[in-house]
Amino acid sequence: MILYLVIGICFVTSVVFVHHNSSFYNRTIAKVVTTHIEDQTVVTDLHNNEDQIFTQTIEAVIENGEDKGKVIQLTNKYSLSGAYDQEYRVGNKLFVSVDQLANENGEVTGDILDVKRDSYVLLVGWLFIFTLLLVGKRRGFFSMISLAVNATLMYVALDVYVNHDINLLWICSLLVILFTVISLLLLNGLNEMTYAAITATLLGIFLSLFITFVVVKATSGSGLRYEEMQFLTRHYEAIFMAGLFIGSLGAVMDIAITISSSIFGLYEKNPTIRAKDLTKSGMAIGKDVMGTLTNILFFVYASGSIPSMILYLKNSSALGFTVSMNISLELARALAGGIGIVLTIPIAVYTSVFFVNRKRNRL
Repeated sequence: MILYLVIGICFVTSVVFVHHNSSFYNRTIAKVVTTHIEDQTVVTDLHNNEDQIFTQTIEAVIENGEDKGKVIQLTNKYSLSGAYDQEYRVGNKLFVSVDQLANENGEVTGDILDVKRDSYVLLVGWLFIFTLLLVGKRRGFFSMISLAVNATLMYVALDVYVNHDINLLWICSLLVILFTVISLLLLNGLNEMTYAAITATLLGIFLSLFITFVVVKATSGSGLRYEEMQFLTRHYEAIFMAGLFIGSLGAVMDIAITISSSIFGLYEKNPTIRAKDLTKSGMAIGKDVMGTLTNILFFVYASGSIPSMILYLKNSSALGFTVSMNISLELARALAGGIGIVLTIPIAVYTSVFFVNRKRNRL
């Protein structure tokens, strides 16, 4: 009860703060009070794609800085498609630049730089937290802590990599171990099931990375298009492998804990069950979820390429070229994750049976 009270206080406090935190920003913030459409034009590009361009005049009140309280006049051009712009409405808070000199009417003018979105991000974050607590209760709370700790570790690791000349694969290897141990211990506690899941996860993910690394080296990365990484000043192949390493962890950990918890559940229900039956049941469970998880990996990775694929296809690019340019890396990530899932199934089964037998021998 005290925990829910503390969370409720944190929610109210954070919402109030984020709606009155303009003074904490260095950039000038203005709140939109009125809007008006001045002009509307239909445009057509070389491929006969039609769009509409709107010119919007905005009055906003500056909320921080030396010009706080002044009304600023802004102009916004946006398209109906909204590819690179958007329409602003009353109540929106904008980051603006203020012109040093007033216009001929003595009005303060300026330009729109960006939208202040922290209030929306906060609400989505709290919606996620409340859903997690409502469904998961105690485990949901520990999941939230695990997520916060893992996000902090990821930030620190990337900061270390950017500022120091350390191999990213070594950093991600350490991260994978920490992510696995922290997540599973927080969610399931210190017990044989957790030990089995941790062991299976680490063996599966490192074996998957090793196989992927060997294949990429043997084929010299043929077919992988690294153009999306061309602006990086670091070795792009190592960064790709590190991202693949971290990205596959979630699915591998999921299959490991699913099989481990199922096998230990069967043992708790029937302590006299034979190891052979546990192995058979564990393999059956693994086969049932294997297809779903591999499909999830493909959908997760491929979905991020949909906008760029549509852009290529709208500009008359061939389908093969479009797929090669946009999802070759995503397919490689999905395949590597799929290999990790398939390998983790027997590893998790035999590891769990080993820990079950160890527990049984102690009794």
